Amino acid sequence: MGNSIPAEKKRGAIIFDRDGVLNVDVGYAYRPDQIIWIPGAMEAVRMVNEAGFYAFVATNQSGVARGYYTEDDVQKLHAWMNDQMDSQGAHIDAFEYSPYHPEGVVPGYARQSECRKPNPGMLNRLLSRPGVVREASFMIGDKTSDLEAAAAAGIDGVLFDGVDLVKTITTRIYQQLGTS
Repeated sequence: MGNSIPAEKKRGAIIFDRDGVLNVDVGYAYRPDQIIWIPGAMEAVRMVNEAGFYAFVATNQSGVARGYYTEDDVQKLHAWMNDQMDSQGAHIDAFEYSPYHPEGVVPGYARQSECRKPNPGMLNRLLSRPGVVREASFMIGDKTSDLEAAAAAGIDGVLFDGVDLVKTITTRIYQQLGTS
């Protein structure tokens, strides 16, 4: 009898916007000392993990195009954020970010892009990962552009009002589990 690799479990994904949903939007955050976690953010991500959903982040990072910081800075911050979440029993399965903006000043980044929300490029990349069930996925964002990106990717968008991310996640996860 040969070795067999079990098929990856298929499951939905919850895609979080970063600034304004997981952390306070202080404007162009790229260093750990700029991150102020939204109360309950790590608990909400842990709930997503424990409920069996993928936890993803899709975030516009036009500060790269504007010359405020680099893609390396974004990646280091995301690794730090995941380390912080790990200490609370939570994790993000994947981060996607768009470094582009049509009014940027850095060559190569100063342009429109399919991955910059409200376009669905980042979401489509996340939803195309092996094991992700698009129909059981949704996005939580704090801006209209997040909801527009979700709609363009063919998933539901939930507007986070900044008050209680745990309640928002709990309510939506139970709705999702009841329909899938």
